[in-house]
Amino acid sequence: MHTNPEEKNEDFKLDKTLRPDSFSEYFGQEKIKKNLNILLEAAKQRGESAEHVLLYGGSGLGKTTLAHIIAKELSANIRITSGPAIEKVGDLASILTNLQEGDILFIDEAHRLNKLIEEYLYPAMEDHCLDIIIGKGPSARTVQLDLPPFTLIAATTRISLLSSPLRNRFGAIYHLEYYDNKSIQKILERSSKILKTISDKEGLSEIARRSRRTPRVANRLLKRVRDYAQVHGQGKIDKKVAQEALDMLEIDDLGLERVDRLILSTIIKKFGGGPVGLGTLSAATSEDRDTICDIYEPYLMQIGFLARTPQGRVVTNLGYKHLGLSAPEDLQKKLIE
Repeated sequence: MHTNPEEKNEDFKLDKTLRPDSFSEYFGQEKIKKNLNILLEAAKQRGESAEHVLLYGGSGLGKTTLAHIIAKELSANIRITSGPAIEKVGDLASILTNLQEGDILFIDEAHRLNKLIEEYLYPAMEDHCLDIIIGKGPSARTVQLDLPPFTLIAATTRISLLSSPLRNRFGAIYHLEYYDNKSIQKILERSSKILKTISDKEGLSEIARRSRRTPRVANRLLKRVRDYAQVHGQGKIDKKVAQEALDMLEIDDLGLERVDRLILSTIIKKFGGGPVGLGTLSAATSEDRDTICDIYEPYLMQIGFLARTPQGRVVTNLGYKHLGLSAPEDLQKKLIE
């Protein structure tokens, strides 16, 4: 799954190498950058920790990168963890009590925090204190630990799974959108220089067009095309080499790969274009429900190939056209119902 925006082990070193260090090197998300600049500058002028920040949006859009940039802008240390890694209250207590004043705590996959952990986070975020129960039964007592002022940055791909009390405790909430091709090309130009890859604008434009408007996917495809160019293109990425490499990977002009097309064709051929439920679609394609919901469906909806209705998923007219098929006459009725 070359266009899967989820981070893989092979991406970790690449992401770290190519990660921008400042807002000036971070292309795209202009409104968020402007708002964050004001938020951080105001905090620095007051000599206070910045307000807690919630970043949400699809995988690979730059949430972790923004957290690192915020820490650098504030000259603060950043402690990184994730929702699934904080299993017990003791885990959270260990993390929070080791923070220094002004530190950044970054929690990725915040929607996977369990509800008990969330409840212990509330006083830590609001009052900089942590209430811990020591002992059991009648002899149990509560000890309150004072915490230094800190900034919590949480990232999630599924904000709807965060509880309202947790969401309401963030002073700044930002939604990361998919990127336009111009911003993706700028990212690729910067990455190409860092990787010392010879490329021209047409070659990088071809990669940008097929990168699902996602920086992580763009950088991953750049690596694959670079390998192809080294073996078949004398080391240079031009339009022809990029097209050949991406065609070989079965990634089409809009960044759709085999599974994307399988989802669309299954809905059309087996279910008359829809509507079809997620569970049924998962069984028919042999793809995991969460994989369809988190990885493939968001982009298919973003480009207008798939629509969600109360009855299930429906392939749109654009989706039919992309597969070279004619949409049924009752399609509009399906989309409205």
